[in-house]
Amino acid sequence: MIRKPGSHSLPLLPRAKTVLCVALAFGLAGPAAALAETSGAPLALRPAADPTQPIPYAPNPPPVVPNPAQAAAPASTVANPSDAALRPTLKLSAMVTEAGPAIRTGLVWRVFREKDDAEDRLQLIVTASGGDAEFRLEPGSYLVHAAYGRAGATTRVTVSADKTRKETLILNAGGVRLAALGAGDLPLPTDKLAFDIYAKDADQRGERQALVLGVRPGRVVRLNADTYRIVGRYGDLNAVVRAEIHVNPGKLTEATVYHKAAQLTLKLVNELGGEALPNTSWLVLTPAGDTITESVGAFPTIVLAEGEYSLVAKNQDRIFTRNFTVQAGFDREIEVVADDGEKK
Repeated sequence: MIRKPGSHSLPLLPRAKTVLCVALAFGLAGPAAALAETSGAPLALRPAADPTQPIPYAPNPPPVVPNPAQAAAPASTVANPSDAALRPTLKLSAMVTEAGPAIRTGLVWRVFREKDDAEDRLQLIVTASGGDAEFRLEPGSYLVHAAYGRAGATTRVTVSADKTRKETLILNAGGVRLAALGAGDLPLPTDKLAFDIYAKDADQRGERQALVLGVRPGRVVRLNADTYRIVGRYGDLNAVVRAEIHVNPGKLTEATVYHKAAQLTLKLVNELGGEALPNTSWLVLTPAGDTITESVGAFPTIVLAEGEYSLVAKNQDRIFTRNFTVQAGFDREIEVVADDGEKK
């Protein structure tokens, strides 16, 4: 079922809505899940609300240094620093879009020099972070890369003697903020939700480049304007939703995925409603016999996608089985009664 999220007004900024239908992935095939996508709010140019919890961006920069061990030290540690005052100046700034303001915080600058050899390698000369940057460099040609979260841009600049060179990079970037709801638009425990963001296109092996991994709901992730593959996970088993979203330049895209899953607590008891027996080993299987998860404990809690399952409980060399059904949004306890179970 596809549902549209509630909207709120933003001054002078209409919000365009699109709803995409996506398939439930990993494990059992089930009914289609949904993703509601809203884009239109301006991307705020400010650091993350909690800087102690950095977003787990995958490795960046795009201009790959073939041999990082040969990279030069940052300018602040280069020998003969007095020579730097005689070098020409390179002043750098970056903007999300051509019509937007300059970015004042959250940027990472990297300046590379092309090595004059047959391999056309890059040599990292200096890095800086914050907003605008200023470097004193020897005359020559350089490759400059600006990273803003997982958004970035690269340009080649030439520094001439006795001249100040100014360069502004347009990142053409936007942002995405992800959320997840359960059946009936009910909230889900945020500590069990996470998102991975991948490049849209796959390589020759059918694999997509991972851009950001393990993003928690509500975090703003900065990306270049493009289409991306989103993988939303509820728990760590088979409750997974995949979808594609589009990030517009200078805009914040808000997307909500809808999980058809439930949280279950497993118990082996001597009678219905009884105390859980300790030291119980658990095995959850699909109807085809494929293993979903194994665990040991009196009452383990798991999240499963909507569907049919088989449960095997082992306690003191006794084995009991039960079939059960997971209904979306119906969190409950699954009890296996030792006396009524099938002993083997």
